[in-house]
Amino acid sequence: MASIAGLVLAAGGSRRLGQPKQLLPYAGATLLDATLTMARSCTFDQLIVALGGSADEVEKVVDLHGACVVRNDSYPTGCSSSIAAALAAVATDAAGIVLLLGDQPSVTPTAVAGLVDVARDAPIGVCRYRNGIGHPFWLGRDSFESLAQLHGDKGVWKLIDAAGDGVPSHLVDDDIPRDVDTWADYEALLAEGPSDG
Repeated sequence: MASIAGLVLAAGGSRRLGQPKQLLPYAGATLLDATLTMARSCTFDQLIVALGGSADEVEKVVDLHGACVVRNDSYPTGCSSSIAAALAAVATDAAGIVLLLGDQPSVTPTAVAGLVDVARDAPIGVCRYRNGIGHPFWLGRDSFESLAQLHGDKGVWKLIDAAGDGVPSHLVDDDIPRDVDTWADYEALLAEGPSDG
């Protein structure tokens, strides 16, 4: 059976927050540490982390063991550039990647497993929460050529929109996990507390 790679996007420059959100204190470590801990508990055969903004500091502070680190110097152009940069690092036997956001630690391994189960033979798959579509996303190898051509922050969403209603979806009986773009987002995440599933 083909392998599965996890890709954690953690290259953002945190412009709206004003400091590296990867390094914000969370659950006894950092925000990115919490996301990587969750990702390591998934059944990925390979874990890739895309770094860009504050990459030197992130590499000094965050526990990146077991992960293939990809540096994306084009990170100011949007997260599509991080996906494109990481594609070359994906194992040649991988059926696809599960796309995770480094500032979204409340995604659960259960959601990841359900997504892979319903979408691993498809070019694209999504998680469908009570309040809409959200990460993680499945990006099969058949989508890699298109991924390499994307630009900006919402490039993957364009592929999802183009796929239409037929895109495989894993239903999650919860709201979309919170990500952190502003200080208010961070405070709300702290108030919610770490996910347990």
